[in-house]
Amino acid sequence: MNDRYLVVGVRFKRAGKIYYFSPEDIEEELKSGNYVIVETSRGLEFGEIVIPPRELPEEELVFPLKKVIRKATPEDEAQMQENKRKEDEAFDTCLEKIEEHKLDMKLVDVEYNFDNSKVIFYFTADGRIDFRELVKDLASIFKTRIELRQIGVRDEAKILGGLGPCGRPLCCASFLGEFEPVSIKMAKEQNLSLNPAKISGICGRLMCCLKYESETYEMAKEDFPGEGAKVSTMDGQGEVVGVNIIKGTVHVEMNDTHKLNEYELDDLEIIEDAPKEQIDDEDLEKDIIEDDDLT
Repeated sequence: MNDRYLVVGVRFKRAGKIYYFSPEDIEEELKSGNYVIVETSRGLEFGEIVIPPRELPEEELVFPLKKVIRKATPEDEAQMQENKRKEDEAFDTCLEKIEEHKLDMKLVDVEYNFDNSKVIFYFTADGRIDFRELVKDLASIFKTRIELRQIGVRDEAKILGGLGPCGRPLCCASFLGEFEPVSIKMAKEQNLSLNPAKISGICGRLMCCLKYESETYEMAKEDFPGEGAKVSTMDGQGEVVGVNIIKGTVHVEMNDTHKLNEYELDDLEIIEDAPKEQIDDEDLEKDIIEDDDLT
């Protein structure tokens, strides 16, 4: 029998990853939406409870469990607001120093630890950056530990936010706690255009939403005949040349007239099925117009 532990789920940023903490003796005070001060490997942090106290099995947790120190007080919330003001000032200061040192890097965000024990500067760059002198300058200005953290373009989009091709706020910035692997294979299985302009997000990488329906398409395709299958219809026999998963229909080229007809899946009788297409990302490279940013 697996052990279960009482925990709360806490986020430190909107759409950030959820971390679990032990509420110990104050679980009755805590509920979703409460702000709390928790112990982390980086020191004390201010976060929001998004999962109220509940018991979870050991395999879903990472040990050792850190604890919730207290429910946030008005003074704690005022401290967070002050930190945000200082982050804006630190951002401007860092921009000036980057220009002064002529570094080829783009500053994306600045984050103060709750207890001001560290300031983290997030940036993007095409390659490795020698920022040792920059760190020295920043440390002398802010009188605390300085960390410069290089992030990728997906993380940059998550921090900055924006609107996706669908016209809605970016998934990564509004609700996705963690990035999941996305591949060209998912687009192919959903019969989407392999034009990068159609399947890329504003970060230049494959859109995260390609993942959402991928498993459903994979399962649905199992019920359809493969391309090249021999089938019998109310109009005679023919060969399957394509399927429409959304409509639940099959496109058949008739043997006698070579006319292309569309039939409901239930209206077909499979005479001889064909192997399902095995899609490999490497085999798709020839179909992609520009794939530099899609690997």
